[in-house]
Amino acid sequence: MATAIKKPAISGPGLKKQGVVVLQSFFIFIFVWLEMWIRSGAGILSGLIICLVTYGGIAYGRTGTRYVAAVTPPLAYAATTLIYTIFSDGLRPSRVGIDFIASLASVAPFLLISALYGWFMFFNEKAKSRPSQRLQATPEVH
Repeated sequence: MATAIKKPAISGPGLKKQGVVVLQSFFIFIFVWLEMWIRSGAGILSGLIICLVTYGGIAYGRTGTRYVAAVTPPLAYAATTLIYTIFSDGLRPSRVGIDFIASLASVAPFLLISALYGWFMFFNEKAKSRPSQRLQATPEVH
């Protein structure tokens, strides 16, 4: 017995592109900043938040928002960690560079998984919106 996967029930058409970007960036900023402040580094909480906001952006966004839902989490994470690293280490380029790369490396599996999922959903939506090649090749018979 196969059961269909249901999308979350929301009222209205869903979030616009701007809403997806703002919410993903907000949640990433809050949780990554807290984790880096408490633990002095990024870890599993940051990775899980990246995966959750990617899924949330895809699930709660309107049709056509999959691109920004896939692109925003890595950029928001990189911006947050760079800003936090500059605040904590000062303007020492070698120290900031090492800490920034270490932060990216600590969540690399989560970034990779969420990017693969986000881009798969984007290309899947794009492929579904195109008409079938088989239907275009055969003329209509009346």
